[in-house]
Amino acid sequence: MEHYAEGMPSEFWSRISLLIDGWSLEKKISNNDANILREMAWKRDNRLREAYLSSGGMAERELIDSFLKMALTGTSSGLHIVHIAAEMAPVAKVGGLADVISGLGKALQKKGNLVEIILPKYDCMQHNQINNLKVLDVVVQSYFEGNMFANKIWTGTVEGLPVYFIEPQHPGKFFWRAQYYGEHDDFKRFSYFSRVALELLYQSGKKVGIIHCHDWQTAFVAPLYWDVYANLGFSSARICFTCHNFEYQGTAPAQDLAYCGLDVEHLDRPDRMRDNSHGRINVVKGAIVYSNIVTTVSPTYAQEVHSEGGRGLQDTLKMHSKKFVGILNGINTDTWNPSTDRFLKIQYSANDLYGKSANKAALRKQLKMSSANASQPLVGCITRLVPQKGVHLIRHAIYKTAELGGQFVLLGSSPVPNIQREFEGIADQFQNSSNIRLLLKYDDALSHMIFAASDMFIVPSMFEPCGLTQMIAMRYGSVPVVRRTGGLNDR
Repeated sequence: MEHYAEGMPSEFWSRISLLIDGWSLEKKISNNDANILREMAWKRDNRLREAYLSSGGMAERELIDSFLKMALTGTSSGLHIVHIAAEMAPVAKVGGLADVISGLGKALQKKGNLVEIILPKYDCMQHNQINNLKVLDVVVQSYFEGNMFANKIWTGTVEGLPVYFIEPQHPGKFFWRAQYYGEHDDFKRFSYFSRVALELLYQSGKKVGIIHCHDWQTAFVAPLYWDVYANLGFSSARICFTCHNFEYQGTAPAQDLAYCGLDVEHLDRPDRMRDNSHGRINVVKGAIVYSNIVTTVSPTYAQEVHSEGGRGLQDTLKMHSKKFVGILNGINTDTWNPSTDRFLKIQYSANDLYGKSANKAALRKQLKMSSANASQPLVGCITRLVPQKGVHLIRHAIYKTAELGGQFVLLGSSPVPNIQREFEGIADQFQNSSNIRLLLKYDDALSHMIFAASDMFIVPSMFEPCGLTQMIAMRYGSVPVVRRTGGLNDR
């Protein structure tokens, strides 16, 4: 054990892991040697560190040989966990799922597990948030629509986590659409991605312990793993599926399952993937049936989805209740920390709240709001403006706050045209007000300032699987005002 010690950041060891994986995929080392070296990197073996740090000017083959001379001692007590997801903050963020992928990944990594993430390589992702982004000298071939298609594999680290980005060489240009979701062929795009992600793991020869897939976009992974890849000998892993919102289930005509090589006749059955209501294929149902464990994002929401909240899947969830559990989400307390937050005018903590009032004053100045009364309450709201989020209650809160003499700041936009137009009209109505501001966009830096400046924070969701904003608000000393539903009831 004298070889093992702390001292280098996660970013360094993630870089080493990606280096080893690149050699394995490029067939420069054997799968067996790669597995030994991965575990050494996972355990932060000082011998690897010293070899890498002294490799300046060394040819790649020399570095490989120096790595291969090292022997592994002992066994790891952690797990090898791979997250397959459509989002990850801050590189490809649409909603709370992205925050969960990065936050959970880092939390698991800190507990001594080897954690890797597989994402699509979107053209619109934040490339400046990826360290050491490079393409591997390997092409992964994957089946789709009766043909084999090539895929480029990129690697990089995001907030210290090793990440693989899949770039399909498919004429459909699946992830070159300038947006993450909302395309007419989303079912095809993400079934393709799920298949390639498993193919990458299979070809790498890794002995993965847990494959964790998230929401309908990667729910294909569960049936693909057990019906296709386990038959090829890739069966070391167990599948965990997390549904972050049962409103979105991924339904399509049954024949569309054949795109990624799944057997339609085998799966288009009431006890497998046939939707309980519409006779189509339901991908989330398939993940519930095929996964070893199924989770959702809060205990109360887990109870709610056993009835109407299950959006038609309540009977399936009851049938598989022994493997279904609600686990309350958390937030990344490194990212959301008012005592270290680089976006704040003045950092502060629960023991020194001066900075909170200073940030309130700074936000008022930035948004050209009245600062005549320092104690005038400021209500914050950061949300997507969709029916789930209680838009009628948000509208009411804006007018009520104005009537009572408070201040209100809304940050968010709507993908629903009539809702977006409605809030643009409200913004115009209050454009000359010194107390109301509607910012119909998303701005990460500004969101930090609003959390820090607000006295109260409203989350009036009609239903809410978990919600992260109420937790962030409490972290920043803002009192959340919520409806008693889902995760809002748990925290």
